[in-house]
Amino acid sequence: MFGLGTGEILVIIIVVLLIFGGKKIPELARGLGKGLREFKKAKDEITDSVNDAVDDDENNDSMKKTGQENDKDKKNSTKKGSSK
Repeated sequence: MFGLGTGEILVIIIVVLLIFGGKKIPELARGLGKGLREFKKAKDEITDSVNDAVDDDENNDSMKKTGQENDKDKKNSTKKGSSK
């Protein structure tokens, strides 16, 4: 885990306990959890927005292509009709 051995992890835990105390650590963990949850929610919202924009763009492109094909078909049918 990040190149840390068991001894280094224990030292870090002991230092954190000495600095913050046993009562403060659950509050810090709770705040960290809320922060991570909000970050994930914001990331998911941005991802959804980007995906929606891409889908809309793809739909617009396909509609434009379909519209262009319909225009070509109309022109071809009028040319065929006028040549008769």
